[in-house]
Amino acid sequence: MGKTKMGRPMWSALVAGGAAVVFTGVAAVPAGAAEGGVSFTWVSVNGGKPIVIGVTEEVEVPASFRMTTKLKYDFGPTVFPYRGKPDTGDRLYSSVITSDCEVVDKAEGICDFKEWLYIDPRNVDFGNEDAGTWKTAARVFLAGDASDTDDKNLPLQVKRATRVTANASPEPVTAGKTITVTGRITRANWDTHTYQGYAGRTVSLQFKAEGASSYTTVKKATSSSTGALRTTVKATVPGTWRWTYYGNSTSGAKSSTGDYVAVR
Repeated sequence: MGKTKMGRPMWSALVAGGAAVVFTGVAAVPAGAAEGGVSFTWVSVNGGKPIVIGVTEEVEVPASFRMTTKLKYDFGPTVFPYRGKPDTGDRLYSSVITSDCEVVDKAEGICDFKEWLYIDPRNVDFGNEDAGTWKTAARVFLAGDASDTDDKNLPLQVKRATRVTANASPEPVTAGKTITVTGRITRANWDTHTYQGYAGRTVSLQFKAEGASSYTTVKKATSSSTGALRTTVKATVPGTWRWTYYGNSTSGAKSSTGDYVAVR
């Protein structure tokens, strides 16, 4: 991967898929197209949900968009996250696969595309500073070494993955007695490629009674300097306990696996 002039990550693209459909009509700007003769609409990345990334697994991010143009093009098109400026700023992906054109209107040069964008947290240029808000741009490479890039003004949230564990004891317990629920919350560190204790987080203790279909928040606790969680509650009916963290602007939401406690 290269670097921008500012020394920040510039993720290189690898566009795959079949050959793009080439429209051979006049190179006039179609209705609704940008000044450069290409219009991108209906842009969606990850269904509008945050992109949550761990420390070792490459993440596949689905995207889709519509492109309208009567210009010839021979590479792309793609949509991608960026910071700074669409053409010269930081771009966040390790590779991209774009589908063939699904022709909507051949006469007007309208195509729908699906895309799969990949982000690998093990890349040397990827680090904790990449968590937060990114923008979305769309680009196509035109015949004759030209290109068209549009800023779609679509924010994307990129977040560090969290993990949460839970353990409730004793098991079983006598009705009316106290149980202790412990656990730990950790967060992906993209600089070290490990999960580390996430201190000072407000985490919800939730309970689902036996036979119930959903969890209810019982109380909240704050994680220690090592991410440890601990609280006590009275046992009344059998059911399952878990911890839930609702996330923030740079960290993903996560619930622990539930721990069932029988009450006698």
